[in-house]
Amino acid sequence: MIGWLRGVVMRKQEGGRLLLRVQDLGLWVHVPLPFWDGVREGDTVELHTHLIVREDGWTLYGFSSPEEEATFAALLKVNGIGPRLALGMLSFMTPEALRRAVVEDRPEVLQRLPGVGKKTARRIILALQDQWRRETAEVPLPPHDDVNAEVFEALVALGYSVVEAQTALQHLPPDAPADVEERLRLALQYLGSR
Repeated sequence: MIGWLRGVVMRKQEGGRLLLRVQDLGLWVHVPLPFWDGVREGDTVELHTHLIVREDGWTLYGFSSPEEEATFAALLKVNGIGPRLALGMLSFMTPEALRRAVVEDRPEVLQRLPGVGKKTARRIILALQDQWRRETAEVPLPPHDDVNAEVFEALVALGYSVVEAQTALQHLPPDAPADVEERLRLALQYLGSR
């Protein structure tokens, strides 16, 4: 199985696909939209990967961190969650935010994701809550980030897509103040510079 790779982005295809040159091979890899949005042709990228083998072909999914790949793999174990939905969920929420919503039993947070309704959100929580609670007991989740949630909702209300809002939050400086207005200003500044 392919667990990690380093390659040069040869081509970007809408929907989060990258064609990577790895040695003398060209591999199509599906990645979360914020990652796809942040790379350019010619960039060298490193990805933690998850290979899915089916009768009709092999599909490679790539992630920027082992935590993101582990969250993807865990979501696939939930009845009714396929790779497309799991990847979509990671395109709109960080692994930490997903895990927090599950551990804190907050289906309404999961229902904001495209393709996740009330029943699916409940199924995800029932399937993963115990496992993720045990894991977070060993390695606690970072503190709940209500400020970023408010900034995210403000950006969406201003007409930015969920992907744009998530990308802007991911590009906030680590030392950004914990003030909603200031973080919103920085996020808008980032979005305006693109």
